[in-house]
Amino acid sequence: MRIVELSNHPGDQLRQTRALRASKQSRALAESRQALAKHQALVQRAAAIRDRARAERRWLAWLRGSIAVWRTKRQSTAMPVLSSPVQDREEILTAGMAGEQQIATDLGRQLGNDWTLLRGYCNNRGEIDHLLVGPRGLVAIEGKHLNATVYCEGNTWRSEKFDRYGNLVEQRPIEDSRGRSPSVQLNQPASRLDEFLRSRSWQVPMLRVLIFTHPRSEIGTCRNATVDVAATSTAPVLVRLRQLPRVLDKSEVAQLTQLIIKDHRFHETRRPREARRPREAPGPAKGDHR
Repeated sequence: MRIVELSNHPGDQLRQTRALRASKQSRALAESRQALAKHQALVQRAAAIRDRARAERRWLAWLRGSIAVWRTKRQSTAMPVLSSPVQDREEILTAGMAGEQQIATDLGRQLGNDWTLLRGYCNNRGEIDHLLVGPRGLVAIEGKHLNATVYCEGNTWRSEKFDRYGNLVEQRPIEDSRGRSPSVQLNQPASRLDEFLRSRSWQVPMLRVLIFTHPRSEIGTCRNATVDVAATSTAPVLVRLRQLPRVLDKSEVAQLTQLIIKDHRFHETRRPREARRPREAPGPAKGDHR
């Protein structure tokens, strides 16, 4: 299987988050050094007053000065502590990227060179994590790294987390920062891509797939799901894929792949600069990623 990386927004976000952490740490260290220098100056000033009193044999002043030096020394400055939300964000992004890489690795073990995996395709409706192009059509895949049991009702998805005794300890909707559920996140750009291809006279079947990559992810009841496959591994996807007929020859696969890449580049260059730049340490999407 050939892999083409069109974009790597999680990687960009991780690099920016690490840069933000380094910047905050550097700023905190500089502030700490300034505070330490100020503290040392206060200690030296108090010591000078004490020593002058001793030299002049003003013993009561010397005693007060000694106490002042002792108190000033006790007012030590604390070393900066790295902001935990930034570290948490790094862990979430790193885990999510590992899950996405696992999807690519698993697919690569099973699919031959007649398949191409486009990573990070985007259009004006959003991004598709993985887009497979091959003789049996297209497979659009959205990956989620959630340590939870997930349920769906149509386009509404929620996660539930249980403790070791089986007690429900957390329940929340699964949404991105724009309030979109995983299936909406996938279906919006997938439908836009399908419209684009049809406008270019390509009517190609497209499987729409959600894969929950966390080792402890489980899928509960799903009713009226708006995706073709929701799974915790690529195995059901590959089974479903092998049931599809071959609809494209080698030449058509190559043409379709280049058309999709060209469409991605068209939209990538027209995205607002703010949308292309990773946001400053954004908060995690709703759901337990750890």
